[in-house]
Amino acid sequence: MKAFVPWLTVLALVYVLNLVHLRPVATALAVGWLVYCVWTWVRPKRRQNTTN
Repeated sequence: MKAFVPWLTVLALVYVLNLVHLRPVATALAVGWLVYCVWTWVRPKRRQNTTN
């Protein structure tokens, strides 16, 4: 359940921002979150230096 807290928080913020007619801010938040999620998924993994 802990993994869903950031997602639910962003979803709630987007919903509230839409309710108070701040749609451009809500859109920017949603797009920014999407970009962040995609970046963390596709970024190159750091290789650990394993010398035996």
